[in-house]
Amino acid sequence: MILPIYAYGQAVLKKIAAPITPEYPDLKTLLDNLWETMYHADGVGIAAPQVGLSIRIFVIDTLEVKRGKDADETDQPIKQVFINAEMLEETGSPWNYEEGCLSIPYVRGDVERLDSIRIRYQDENFEQHERVFTGVNARVIQHEYDHLQGVLFTEKLKPLKKRLVQRKLEDIRVGKIKTDYRMKFAVIR
Repeated sequence: MILPIYAYGQAVLKKIAAPITPEYPDLKTLLDNLWETMYHADGVGIAAPQVGLSIRIFVIDTLEVKRGKDADETDQPIKQVFINAEMLEETGSPWNYEEGCLSIPYVRGDVERLDSIRIRYQDENFEQHERVFTGVNARVIQHEYDHLQGVLFTEKLKPLKKRLVQRKLEDIRVGKIKTDYRMKFAVIR
């Protein structure tokens, strides 16, 4: 089922998400819904807070990013579920890349992130993994992980860009936008 995506201004997007256990009810259905919602909105990742659930789950599929003009041939695209993720290390060189977010449609901006991460997480079977990711894969994971920490990419924009997008953010917050996917707004005019 395609779920509504919570828009900028929703309180759930600013909370630190809680871990879950294997007993979490209907987890498989939730994961199926996250994938379906993400693909319907043409996203490459989505975190549970973006569908109104303050829990530590996100899914990513970087195949579409890898097909783009900025594709880095050294990293293979990944399609992965991350549960109870814990960022262990961010290293490497800082690099800017234009990011967007399904919760903040029509706003894009360069975000500087380090190009390598080491992360511990559980998969959909609650098997634990610890892996290093680099390049675009690392960036998408960092972006979705930030959602679990209550951080939005707009907070990482340079000051001038932050000022330039304020009106757009307010329009999103109050529901004065139209998207090709369902959204839940903090305030509806």
